[in-house]
Order: sequence, then structure tokens, then C-alpha cells
Amino acid sequence: MGRGLFIAGLVSLLILGIGLDGWSAFRLFGSGPWIRGFVEGSYGLKLHEDDTKHDEYNLAEIHFQLKTRMDLDANDLLADWGAQLNVKLEGVLDEYFDTTMNYKVRELNVSFSPFDWMDVKAGRQILTWGTGDYLFINDLFPKDYVSFYIGRDDEYLKKPSDAIRVSMFWDRASLDIVWIPEFIPDTVPIGERVSFWDPYLQRVAGRDSVMTIVDRSRKISNSEYAARLYGSVGSYEWALYYFDGFYKNPTGFADQSNYEVYYPNLEVYGASFRGPVFRGIGNVEFGYYYSKEDEDGEIREIPNSKVKLLLGYEKDMGHDFRIGMQWQYEYMLDYDEYLHSLMPGDIPSDVDKHTLTLRLTKQLWQQTLTLSLFVFWSPDEEDTYWRPSVSYDVNDNWTVTVGANFMWGKDNWTDFGQVDRNSNVYVRVRYSF
Repeated sequence: MGRGLFIAGLVSLLILGIGLDGWSAFRLFGSGPWIRGFVEGSYGLKLHEDDTKHDEYNLAEIHFQLKTRMDLDANDLLADWGAQLNVKLEGVLDEYFDTTMNYKVRELNVSFSPFDWMDVKAGRQILTWGTGDYLFINDLFPKDYVSFYIGRDDEYLKKPSDAIRVSMFWDRASLDIVWIPEFIPDTVPIGERVSFWDPYLQRVAGRDSVMTIVDRSRKISNSEYAARLYGSVGSYEWALYYFDGFYKNPTGFADQSNYEVYYPNLEVYGASFRGPVFRGIGNVEFGYYYSKEDEDGEIREIPNSKVKLLLGYEKDMGHDFRIGMQWQYEYMLDYDEYLHSLMPGDIPSDVDKHTLTLRLTKQLWQQTLTLSLFVFWSPDEEDTYWRPSVSYDVNDNWTVTVGANFMWGKDNWTDFGQVDRNSNVYVRVRYSF
């Protein structure tokens, strides 16, 4: 009954929006804040049989979002600072787990400029930087890879953080400083919706996984810090990065008798450079991953330090056709010590790893039809992930997207080999207002 009343109320609100402002935007409370948003239905059907206690689908939900931004001018100081309140609220009716509408605050923050050379944003917000396309070296802010694998909109790859971001601007460079008081990990496959390689069972597992993740407690010592110093030289952009926090995936082994994993300490130093190359745009990005709990690489239960390098290139080929390519290289430090620490039955990682990507995008019919293909391929691990999609803007309000997630790997423990049973085709229908 409650869900029915909510949906009826939402429909009534949308009808009100049509009458007020033709669905493009509408205002509530007289001259109050504008409100925009969407309602979207999604369904994803799995392509393979899955013996890990999962259903034949992995996406079945109704999603709505409302967002607004309003000026805070209750007093002269807030008005002088240009203070604004940014809000993005969501509701999800997820049939995969239950039929209860779950409400989320995706963004809720205040932004203001106390000085001409400083901006501040405090509260829940989406944080991102770096030069990679779906490959992240110095962007250590939380991601949702389960959403990515099952076919939700790309917006949901990035998770929000409760943070304070201070940006300072000078003539030759700018500086971003971010404080995240509460650690937020990546959302990765752990068997609830998407099957994965369970390191304790030594096989692909779903809801039958025995692994337990130890959460980081909410205390100031578990805060994360990030900084970016950036600027430009002519047409080229440069940046230096720093991160002090934790691995975003549960890569450390805690109490193995209780099948526990946790998030070890991590420190990252990086740099990037981006600009015109061969009539296109090229980028290079580097990161040194310092594993603070295993300085010498001798502890089996904690990942070794690494260096990562990314080279990318994209070019507009004309006629609304774009192409992008990337190569990412990872090299494990203290590899001999790592090998000596392994126990019988452990599956050793290679000293290095190569990942290649390709993005093709073509727009047709006055840019209302978008054809897209993104491919990941690791020649070392012999696994791949293909993301084709077709999106059609029926009009200013309706958008229909059909796509697929094809994962395959030679071995069950590689990045994409472990999730290949979750390959799916999906459809999303969105009504924006």
C-alpha cells in the first residue's frame, strides 16, 4: 500500500511538472528552487547459467532521482560568499533483493567562496580527477563496480563521499585538498548479486561465499586525504597527486580462520600530463602505490607496492565519430619477496600486467542515436570485457538504452574471468523532466 501511494504521488508530481513548465524544469513553493530529475526502469537478463545460487537476471529496478540547487542568501555573509545548497535525492525499487523502496542521498552539500581565490564544498559529493577512461590510477575515490557490471547508467560508477574539498586558485597553478573523514570502499562483487572468485573457497562463489569483510571503524584515524596540484603550460595540462588512505578493495587477509578480509593502508604519489598530440588528445598518468603495511613485500596477507603507468589517445574522426585507446601497465615491486611468501596452493600473480582498452562512439540522426563500444583486454591474464550499447533520444524527455556486458576469461581468478557468469543484456527506459 505504501509503495502504491508513493508511486501515485510521484506520478501526480510529474503531471504537475508538465503543467508548470513543459517537463524541462519546474519550481515548487512559488519562486522557490528549481527541481529536475528522472524516472527510469531497468532490466538485465543474464546470458549464462549460474550455479552460485543466483537468479537468471541481475538487474530489475525502478529508479528515480530529484535534484536541485538553491542560493543561500539568508544573510549578507552567505550572499557575499555566493553560498549554494546542492541536493540530489534518489529512490530505488530493487526487485532483485526486495520490493521495498529504498531512499538515498546521493548529494547534499554546501558550496561557497570565502575569498576570490578559494572555493569550498562541504558535504556529500562526487569526487573525481585523473586522465583515464574507466581506468583509474590517481582517482582513489570510491567506485561502484557492481553497478558497472550489471548495466546501470555510467553515472553510478562513481560513489559519493562525505567530504570537505577546498580549492585554491593562483595565476600559474591551482590546488585541491580533500578530507574524507569516513572511509568509503569500492562496491565490488562479493557474491550478493554478482559472483566472484572467493579466495578462501578457491572457486567462483555467489551467495554461498564464506568470505567476511572487516569494515573500517568510524574514527578520525581512518580518515582519508587527497590533494592535487595542477596547472597548464600552453595547451597542455599537468597535475601532481597525493593520496593517503586505504586500498578500496578488500585485498588484505585478516583472521583467516574466520575467512576475513580487510582494507590495508595505502599511500599513492602520482602525476599526469594531457594535451594535443597528432591532431588528437593524448594523456599520460603515473602512480606509485606504497603499501604502508608491507614495506618490503614479505607479508603474504598484504598486497605489495606497485607502480602504474597509463598512456591514452583519443581523436575526433569527423562525422560524429570518435575513437579512444589506452594502455595501462602495472609492475609489482619486491616480486622475489612476494614469491617467497606464498604458501602451497596459492595462485601467484605475475610481476606485471598489461591492460588495453578501445572506445568507439558514433552518433547519428542529428545526434539522437548514439552507438558505443568499450573493450577491456588483458593479454597477460587472457580475459576481456566488452560493453556495447545503443542509446536513442526519442524526444527531450524519453531515452531508451539497450546494451550488454560480455565478460570472459581463461581463468576463474582474473578480473573479468571471475565475473563471466554475470554477462547480461539490458534495457533502460528513462523519462527526464
